[in-house]
Amino acid sequence: MRQNLYMDLHVIQTLPPSCVNRDDTGSPKTAVYGGTMRARVSSQSWKRAMRMRFKESFTEDMIGYRTRKVGELVAERICADAGDIPYAEAEKMADTVLALAGVKSGSDKKDALFFISSLQATRLAELAVGYEEDKTAKTKKDKVYKPLLEKALNDDPSVDMLLFGRMAASNPSLNYDAAAQVAHSISTHTISNEYDYFTAVDDYEPGENTGAGHIGTVEYNSSTLYRYATVNIRELAEKLKADELKLAVRGFAEAFIRSMPTGRKNTFANNTLPDMIYAVFREDQPVNLAGAFEEPVITKSGGYVRESQKKLAEYAQEVYKRFAAAPDRAWLVGEDPSGLAENVSLPELLEKIQEEVGRYCTRYCSD
Repeated sequence: MRQNLYMDLHVIQTLPPSCVNRDDTGSPKTAVYGGTMRARVSSQSWKRAMRMRFKESFTEDMIGYRTRKVGELVAERICADAGDIPYAEAEKMADTVLALAGVKSGSDKKDALFFISSLQATRLAELAVGYEEDKTAKTKKDKVYKPLLEKALNDDPSVDMLLFGRMAASNPSLNYDAAAQVAHSISTHTISNEYDYFTAVDDYEPGENTGAGHIGTVEYNSSTLYRYATVNIRELAEKLKADELKLAVRGFAEAFIRSMPTGRKNTFANNTLPDMIYAVFREDQPVNLAGAFEEPVITKSGGYVRESQKKLAEYAQEVYKRFAAAPDRAWLVGEDPSGLAENVSLPELLEKIQEEVGRYCTRYCSD
């Protein structure tokens, strides 16, 4: 039986004036925590940014598509594999096999998004062609192909599908439990949203016509965030081979650290990197350290980063002393105010993460 192993990532990161994640009114998302208003970036927003970053870490066959247009995706694969089939006919073929598998094809705008890997889409295309060419009576043909289609949609999952999960309400047998969890990021301190009043000048207006061509406001805030994510490595090991597992965990860590949600990025250019990264491996359970900031950081120096780092380190040591064992392995990138862990650079951290997963693989993974 495989031993439990979790990788926890704790990040302190400062965002300058920005609006990376908006609510339905266009305001930066917030949350009340510890009785005060905090900046918030939703987990959904940051996971989307991570998935876009995955394209730099993984090959195409290791990442998937989350789309409502799964029928179009399969139809394109049908045309690519069998060039003599017109696209309109390929769409019908794709819709037929997807319906048989219990997946909405996306022909209706109300259809839910479906997560599918590149390899699954290719396999569905092959089965769609086989289904069309099979001259057996429809009832008998459906009985044969339905389990084959469901198997195709369960085999060869993409790395991001395993990490973030898949829910198929129309056919729960296609569900994947997420091996990773990403918390909503919250500011370590109290914030107040602010407004930028802006004007845009009409370049083609005659010089004697004064005034703006457009006037508006943009709401924003700035904050020092606490970010947290965890990966269940044992669960990933159930589906991935050793080399894939090492790459998946390292890729997840790098994407979590380096990614940034894209909300109003052209307006604010808020492309920051973390001020502090605390990465740990544990065999007992994941431990979120957001409690360090239940009492908001108040600083007399005018900045929040150093005090946030200090509070995180102190709280972690208190948790390890009273409630949970210290991590089995830990590293820290950035300033370490209390000797919490071995201090390394980001490239060194990513190497150590891969090495730690490699050690786990020598005991529990397939080749």
